[in-house]
Amino acid sequence: MKKILIAAGVLFLLAGAIMAYGAFDLYQYMNAPIQAKNPSGAFITISPGDNFERIMEKLRAVDLIEHPFKFELTARWKGFGRKIQAGEYRLSNEMTPLEMLQALASGRVVLHSVTIPEGFNIRQVAKRIDASGLAGFERFLSAATDPKFAARLNIPADTVEGYLFPDTYSFARSAGAEKIIKTMIDELRRHFTHQWKKRAQELGFSVHEIITLASIIEKETGVADERVLIASVFHNRLAKNMRLESDPTVIYGIKDFDGNLTRSDLKKQTPYNTYRIHGLPPGPIANPGLASIRAALYPARTEYLYFVAKPDRTHHFSKTLSAHNQAVNKYQLSSGSP
Repeated sequence: MKKILIAAGVLFLLAGAIMAYGAFDLYQYMNAPIQAKNPSGAFITISPGDNFERIMEKLRAVDLIEHPFKFELTARWKGFGRKIQAGEYRLSNEMTPLEMLQALASGRVVLHSVTIPEGFNIRQVAKRIDASGLAGFERFLSAATDPKFAARLNIPADTVEGYLFPDTYSFARSAGAEKIIKTMIDELRRHFTHQWKKRAQELGFSVHEIITLASIIEKETGVADERVLIASVFHNRLAKNMRLESDPTVIYGIKDFDGNLTRSDLKKQTPYNTYRIHGLPPGPIANPGLASIRAALYPARTEYLYFVAKPDRTHHFSKTLSAHNQAVNKYQLSSGSP
């Protein structure tokens, strides 16, 4: 009996020693850099609904773990098995297994930057978003031109053209087209202050009309200093009920424009052809930046009614039609422009 008790005690001590060694070995494993086969680390995307086994498969696929069993034990011991959040993560072989699990549970996903230049229209924005990998071209364009979506965002038009504020943004790949669009619109509204809204009312314009006018100013401006002068021309023409006669509005109204604006194009009846309609077109023709919006709200005080582009991208401004015709003859007709 005594021998049996001694043997049992030895086995108990041995089991305890094995458990202690196992715990020490696991502690060392979880707190040491993973030293995986992938020296540069990798991006990994956790999808909604991925269980821990699926997450392990993704980690093994990019060679970020060499000891799956220990990794799973670490996750279960530290309670990370059900805490990992969906998203795209950047993991490095310099991380310890514990740090890797903490990163996956943090929700601090990788953000991708995208810059939207001033004056881009919806299709150009969609192409830029598509190139960044944040949302497909067709998906973004579909959301941006969905009248129901525009109505939910309180946009007084069938599309969000003009409201996609030009700036540099950072989004997770999981953001989706609608969230990206809403973020850009929210940014515009953040900049369009109460003072600006009041100024628009003083001028007799709605916010939508100011953004529409600003988009035309944006597309017409070749040199930044001339924005307020170009704005003054359009304000003066609107006040006199003169047609705006802006080439960029004509181009916007032409489907599949080939880059060559002709005299026949100027005669086409479209809602955006300001050679044919009076007043502003029904909506913006691009997404203007702050400088153009400010110019639309605070134009220079001039008597100019005309301007014509010069070869250096600046403009010649005129008060009378005869002076304008002389400028056109000097700067445009010799080049064959319409």
